[in-house]
Amino acid sequence: MLTSRRVDARQFGQESERVAERYLRRQGYKILGRNVRLPEGELDLVAKHGSVLVFVEVKARRSSAMGGAVYAVNGNKRTRLIRLAAQYLAVHRAGEQSCRFDVVVIQQAPLGQATVEHIENAFEVPGGDSRW
Repeated sequence: MLTSRRVDARQFGQESERVAERYLRRQGYKILGRNVRLPEGELDLVAKHGSVLVFVEVKARRSSAMGGAVYAVNGNKRTRLIRLAAQYLAVHRAGEQSCRFDVVVIQQAPLGQATVEHIENAFEVPGGDSRW
């Protein structure tokens, strides 16, 4: 059974993803999928910006303690996202598609308003794959 704290955290995460999606749409992104499930995990958002396929990781925090949300996309998370993106490209037969990884940071403000920070091309794929 989920505790109310876990349910609250899940709801907070889902609302943060909706905030990120609305923000990206206003910036001209076409959202192709939210919570895209793949064999090894899930991508928060997949979008198209111009001719580029964008894999978006949404990070949300209620406070800036421990460096805020942007620090949660560490090396292990990046490796996982790269693997998930490769799976997505294989499943959708989009092997030659130009791609990038963005991070959208949602920071809850004290009065309930959220701030959005969009980090385009937040990290690169090691090895120089020309798609990225």
